[in-house]
Amino acid sequence: MKVLFLAGFLAICASNAIPLATRDNSHYIEGSSRYLWMTDDEGRTRLEDLHVPVDTDLLATRNGANNQYWLFTRSNPRNPQIITYGNANSVRNSNYSERKPLKVIVHGWAGSGNSVLNTMITSAFLDTFDVNVIVVDWRALASANYITAATGVPSVGQFIGNFVVWLINTAGGNWNNVHFVGFSLGAHAVGVAGRVTGCRPIRVTGLDPAGPLWNTNREALNTAAGRYVEVMHTDVGVMGILQPIGHADFYPNRGRDQPGCGGSNQCSHSRAHELYASSVRTNHFVGNLCSGLIQALNNDRCPGATLNMGNGILTKQGSGIYALRTRSSWPF
Repeated sequence: MKVLFLAGFLAICASNAIPLATRDNSHYIEGSSRYLWMTDDEGRTRLEDLHVPVDTDLLATRNGANNQYWLFTRSNPRNPQIITYGNANSVRNSNYSERKPLKVIVHGWAGSGNSVLNTMITSAFLDTFDVNVIVVDWRALASANYITAATGVPSVGQFIGNFVVWLINTAGGNWNNVHFVGFSLGAHAVGVAGRVTGCRPIRVTGLDPAGPLWNTNREALNTAAGRYVEVMHTDVGVMGILQPIGHADFYPNRGRDQPGCGGSNQCSHSRAHELYASSVRTNHFVGNLCSGLIQALNNDRCPGATLNMGNGILTKQGSGIYALRTRSSWPF
């Protein structure tokens, strides 16, 4: 008994020690580790302390009210038009079309509207479908330390949900054509947004939803966010959440150590939005149904029925846990 206690004590101490090697997250244990190496939107590595107090003063001034909404269409695929929540003229004077589907994209921690995931997914959508794309820029809060940004995600999501309700009520649209896409913390934000609308989006896609501080968080993305919620897991247990939380959950390459990433958690985490952008353009990723999470985490092939991972098809439906194998470089 004393030996087991000592082993457990040493493990806890190790998980809370400051890691000496930059970018080495081998010490990380979800729920107990204090420090985690994370990479910001400009590729700078930062050691985040998950036990620091939340900056409540900052949250009072940086929250969902600071969200910006950038509209892209085939008429303006690279230069956004700013839609201002509550300003009907900002919609009427834009290229927004009530007759076209609406895609809403939300970045993660330390990101912005200019993040590569937004340009990559926006161009994939517009090259493949004639749609309205709204990129949500919540950098005012996302630039804070991780624990403060994570705490503010429910506010970010609430404002996104209210914005989309206002947009459709003001300028028209059809909830059968609304699709939310969120990466990392942004995946949890679109989960909140979908629930705020009353589960009205026809589809919600979570791209490696953030794991730290979210595994037991009631605000995390779940199936109440939309009529079909699909989740892609690419760095489980470190940057990304481990457990299945959607109607359909995909674990490409066993959900971790993505090919070509050399063991980098940030690379594996970011691979989720790269795989998704590729899937919108090609729709070539085919998953096989697994008997459960353990089988998906231990196999990159399962024996069950097939379901394509990703894509932008609004009528897509499915359920269960899926495994598949991808390649190391674009289009994967």
